[in-house]
Amino acid sequence: MARQARHDRQDVLGKALELFWAKGYHATSLKDLEVALDMRPGSIYAAFGSKEALFSETLALYAELSRTQFLETLAAAPSRLQGLANHVRRLGCTDDSGPSRACMLVKTLLETPDDDPTLRVQTETLMRGMEAMFARAFREAQERGEIAPEAHPQQLASRLQVDIFGLRAYAQRTDSRARVAQLAEEIARGLEARALA
Repeated sequence: MARQARHDRQDVLGKALELFWAKGYHATSLKDLEVALDMRPGSIYAAFGSKEALFSETLALYAELSRTQFLETLAAAPSRLQGLANHVRRLGCTDDSGPSRACMLVKTLLETPDDDPTLRVQTETLMRGMEAMFARAFREAQERGEIAPEAHPQQLASRLQVDIFGLRAYAQRTDSRARVAQLAEEIARGLEARALA
């Protein structure tokens, strides 16, 4: 009879995500993982194969949680532009409830070399996925008559990702708390100002 796993995989991934998000991939040691996950190295490797594979799973989980949050925010808003603006406002709330003020994808992109065959590629793929969701929201806004017919949804999505990237990187500064919410509000108002009268 197969032995039942001692650790719940989703629980372990949640704890690993918090640790990696707070410290980054390279700064997280195997000892850090042992303590945070309450697992011996052999159990970690048996369950995930390697530190990199564990990190990769947590990165995918982070992106999935971000996508879900974005889609919920979008669905709850009266318009697509308002949903995009509300998403940015939520990102500007730096209440220290998360393990880091910066986005985990942004942190990973900045710490991973360009020629990394796995994590860099995964991070860029996940970021392209988020940008595609923004483009879809802008296209839907255009179809609903919220923005001008000559607007370019993909260009707007790229610009929004640049704004969010900058905002989430800026949030990592220890003196940024008051400014981040203000900057997020400015980005959000810019989005709302695109609405046709």
